[in-house]
Amino acid sequence: MLLSLRKDEWFGNVKNDILGGLVTSIALIPEVIGFAIIAGINPITALFASVITIVVTSVTGGRPGMVSAAAGSMALVMVTLIKNYGVEYMIAATILTGFIQLTLGYLGIQKFMKFIPKPVMLGFVNALALLIFIAQIQQLGGKNSWTYIMVLVTIAMMYLIPKLTKVIPPALVVILLMTTLVFLFPLGVQTVGDLGDMNGTLPFLSIPAIPFSIETLKIILPTSIALAMVGLIESLLTLPLIDDMTGTVGNSQKEVKSQGLANIITGFFGGQAGCAMIGQAVINVKSGGLKRLSTLTAGMSLLFMILFLRDTMVQIPTAALIGIMITVSFETFDWKSFGYVRDVPFTESIVMLVTVGIVVYTHNLAIGIAIGVLMSAIIFMSKLSKIEIIQSGKTIKIIGQLFFASTHSFKDVMESIQVEEEVILDFTGSQIWDDSGVEAVYESIQKLKSEHVNVRVKGLTTHNLKLDGRLKEYMYE
Repeated sequence: MLLSLRKDEWFGNVKNDILGGLVTSIALIPEVIGFAIIAGINPITALFASVITIVVTSVTGGRPGMVSAAAGSMALVMVTLIKNYGVEYMIAATILTGFIQLTLGYLGIQKFMKFIPKPVMLGFVNALALLIFIAQIQQLGGKNSWTYIMVLVTIAMMYLIPKLTKVIPPALVVILLMTTLVFLFPLGVQTVGDLGDMNGTLPFLSIPAIPFSIETLKIILPTSIALAMVGLIESLLTLPLIDDMTGTVGNSQKEVKSQGLANIITGFFGGQAGCAMIGQAVINVKSGGLKRLSTLTAGMSLLFMILFLRDTMVQIPTAALIGIMITVSFETFDWKSFGYVRDVPFTESIVMLVTVGIVVYTHNLAIGIAIGVLMSAIIFMSKLSKIEIIQSGKTIKIIGQLFFASTHSFKDVMESIQVEEEVILDFTGSQIWDDSGVEAVYESIQKLKSEHVNVRVKGLTTHNLKLDGRLKEYMYE
């Protein structure tokens, strides 16, 4: 059952959840609008898609307090499809993305997250923090002096207000104060209304106006797979970060299913696919939002602003939101990773740095994570493939793991060993993992026998009894 009705997941933090949700709803606006324009989507449509995504995941998700909406990482994946085929194909791709994610949720894809090592996790978090920071800096180009002053004052207030009071989230105080200043004084700073046309109408429930054919499936399937993977990677890697921040444990499988359901519903309302947004999730938690009520409040507040407060919403200065997001990037970045780089093996530091570099350069989480995991796997196998062979009289001790990556080293050492009439191969400190390992041992035994050496084997174990059939006649212990 996806629907969550547990009272402890909804109430007990009502005031802070409501305030945190209000802040989060406003913090969603600039990123959603900005990337909607890049992707060629109407800003109001993108904001409404965010409302649906965050409301659905609030009710059905596996991580209370985690914010999901029309994320920039997903919008970038859609750009080519929208440019070549139009928005209707994007809507169809969003619906298919949801079904793919829902299916993967029932298949338990979240279990594969355990194969993502810590250096890659750190790389993911730090890369997103850098992307958030870079995106804010890029928005400052060509702005007037009041913009820079407002950004600096916002950053200072974000750190000073919590020292004075924790009753109201500092981001909410900043937004109210800076918006009031813009109303009262002609500062000439950019506002939300300057980001794009906010006069669009809300989308309605409908089916994509495209041909239902194999050809259409061929067009949207690659994009849908990419969206599904990027969305799940970002969501499943954001989830443990929120776990750590809140001291609670989320349900990753439930979250995968919820992401899929949200994208299906969003697609049928003409919106684009979404996923967890690490920056806004951090804002929500730092503003006191810990339970489902916080994200539900964010979604409903955003809908209220779209419907009734659009004229006020467009007056919010982007400089205040930029300053808030810069502090979020500072909060998101794992500053302990500098010590991590110093203390861990050089190879793990390289994996983390490469992951950061690729994600920041490509703006593609899937590529960065995939390469990071691949590097970690290669490094792990290279370490695991080291075999040590110690000869003591007629006994030869083999220490290490025998599998496809270590068999060459094993055979090379066995080639150089000098023995006479009898030899005992002691595998007590070893383990054979695949047929390549069995074949290497078998070939070494046959070579020794061809030299008229009596071979006995002890301590030999494999992970599968079927592998050791050819070796049983040589085993005596």
